Amino acid sequence: MVTPPVIVTRAEPGASETVERLRAMGLTAISSPMLELKALDLPMPDLSDIYHLVFTSANGVRYFVEAVGGISEQIADLTAWCVGPATTHAAKAAGFQRIMAGDGNADELSDLILSADGVEGGFLHVANSAAAGNLVAQLTAAGREARFLALYETVPASGFDEDAKAALVSEAATIILFHSAKAAEAFAALSEDLPMSTNVAVAISEAAAAPLRSLNARAMIAAARPNENALMEALLQACKGL
Repeated sequence: MVTPPVIVTRAEPGASETVERLRAMGLTAISSPMLELKALDLPMPDLSDIYHLVFTSANGVRYFVEAVGGISEQIADLTAWCVGPATTHAAKAAGFQRIMAGDGNADELSDLILSADGVEGGFLHVANSAAAGNLVAQLTAAGREARFLALYETVPASGFDEDAKAALVSEAATIILFHSAKAAEAFAALSEDLPMSTNVAVAISEAAAAPLRSLNARAMIAAARPNENALMEALLQACKGL
């Protein structure tokens, strides 16, 4: 099996976690985040009517914990609904005691919430500023009390890491990993003039792959499920195809 270099486009701190995982797999990993996360200057969120927290990324967990100054006994007792394994892991590490773990995307998490029995009280969806809308709309349409709180924003990168750019323009195959559609959009905007015919894009979902379709990469592979474990499986599939 060919093991080409793998460029990680995920924002920090997730990028370093993925790089470490890839290196443990014996792969050459290059960190070149396509997004930078920045906290929004907002007051402490009002949780007086909230019984459920909804997290659609591990970063949402991190920024929430920072905003409330750590997990108090009251907050730990709120139910944390997590979109997938990485988010669930972040919630457990943060100290949440009541966790409902999903294994898909935001729409599937909404379905999980709405299909659960005996769920009462208000929901707060904590995410980045670009994620507002759909999940909360689905919950409110079904009669749940839900609102959205943006605690951070994503800013596109202005360029590639030097090692990443060298790998992209070389004649050897390079694999690029995408954890989100936003990262894929930022990559596509920066790589319009780069040759992509030897490179392979591996995305966490079809939605994350969509912004890359016009780049004419050697191959485009989307993970079977929108989580990092499935993304790693897609990566190994890409390596076998080289």
